[in-house]
Amino acid sequence: MIKTINKLYQTESILKEHGVFCINLMSSPGSGKTSLLESTIEALKDKIKIGVIEGDLETNNDTMRIKAKGAKSYQITTGQACHLDAFMVHEGIHNLGIEDLDLVFIENVGNLVCPAAYDVGSHMNVVLFSTTEGEDKPVKYPVMFKSADLVVITKTDLLQYLDFDIQKAKNYVKEVNPRADIITLSSKTKENLDKWLKYLEFKLEIFRNSLA
Repeated sequence: MIKTINKLYQTESILKEHGVFCINLMSSPGSGKTSLLESTIEALKDKIKIGVIEGDLETNNDTMRIKAKGAKSYQITTGQACHLDAFMVHEGIHNLGIEDLDLVFIENVGNLVCPAAYDVGSHMNVVLFSTTEGEDKPVKYPVMFKSADLVVITKTDLLQYLDFDIQKAKNYVKEVNPRADIITLSSKTKENLDKWLKYLEFKLEIFRNSLA
């Protein structure tokens, strides 16, 4: 426990020293985390320098996708672990090299249970769930949604093909976590992507002002 607290403190200190805002991105597999990051990097590349720590059980596929967009990325393969922890993220921060970055995303292992139980030293938690998963995910997996500062409902371009009630999904989020902000978007069509980008810029500005 003490070792974990020390790692968290070290990670938080490094981020503060370099003025880097850090977001822990969590979801089930296939909700669109990497696609959202690709769209975000493309849209903000001339304004905000972004790096990504990728967590997966195996492969470096997502890291290669992020690097192809021109952003720094460091892959952590966990083997059998269904989440990242403070030690893994601390290692990732060092290997990523954050000296020239403004914003670091931790793309956590795709899992709606384990990641929420582990503090990784980020400044905020963002939870994604897609229209293909069903609107009741927040009440089925409340622990992760309770930890969210922001919930992003993704793949809205598929709504015409699905029996998914956006308002019901939002109600479930608020039932579990009344303080969570909610954004709905499509990384593919870019619908409402501007709301996500403005949200990120706003949070980054607040963070920078807190360091002044």
